[in-house]
Amino acid sequence: MNYDIEQPYGPPIETTVRVATWNVWDRYGPWRERESAIISVLRAAAPDVLVLVEAWEDDDETQAGRLGGALGLPHSVFRGGESGAPPGGRSGVAVLSRWPLGQVGERRLGGRAGADGGLSVHARVDGPRGALHLFGAALGWKLGHSAQRQEQVRALGGYVRETTGRDAPVVVAGDFNADPDSDEIRMLTGRAAVAAPGVVFYDAWATAGDGTAGHTWSRADHWTRPVLWPDRRIDYVFSAWPRAGGAGHPVRCELLGDRPVDGVVASDHYGVLADLRY
Repeated sequence: MNYDIEQPYGPPIETTVRVATWNVWDRYGPWRERESAIISVLRAAAPDVLVLVEAWEDDDETQAGRLGGALGLPHSVFRGGESGAPPGGRSGVAVLSRWPLGQVGERRLGGRAGADGGLSVHARVDGPRGALHLFGAALGWKLGHSAQRQEQVRALGGYVRETTGRDAPVVVAGDFNADPDSDEIRMLTGRAAVAAPGVVFYDAWATAGDGTAGHTWSRADHWTRPVLWPDRRIDYVFSAWPRAGGAGHPVRCELLGDRPVDGVVASDHYGVLADLRY
């Protein structure tokens, strides 16, 4: 087949899927007021699929269920462990979808457990234009643990490679606790040796953001100030390439929750919203 310089992926897909990811900070602080603000922001954003990091569940209810009912995202999967927030329960990664979920699974990433461990939750979304593989991810948080996060990224790349092919878009989204120029993020975006053979991603913000730094951890957010960290972009929507028709290619990306809702700052992270060809 000859290479077409004008349409190397074939005719480009013009329709999109809207993907959002947000670290919603479990049940810390005034969590009910924060959750109302989170719902308000997400309702306006209207994602088709959503990854929540530090989502919670207990024996009575789940945050995925609470948000899914409010947002029209009735299909969900949650995986996690013991929460450190005062109400207790479990904290982890949730994937929510407007459309049914087929295959679901999880993978612990790397050798660490607890708060600095890594976790990925996978769901095959059976959408109106075919399957979409969505991986929610959370990596270790400590500033000095790049080596551990690189191990986690290699495990994530292996999970993506063994679970998916090239016949459907693949999206990885979540809280990576690492800057774009870190070794672990460079492994994902092809600027360093990749995490697994053939597994490389667009960074939606770098591809389709507004050209600003796009910090998702910001000292403008009063919840972050006690931690004494610099401003950082650590939350991402990644999509695998290449795909026929440019499937997964980001065409728009913006931040979520970077303004208070009725005086309430929704989380200690800002979220990320991206429109991808689908």
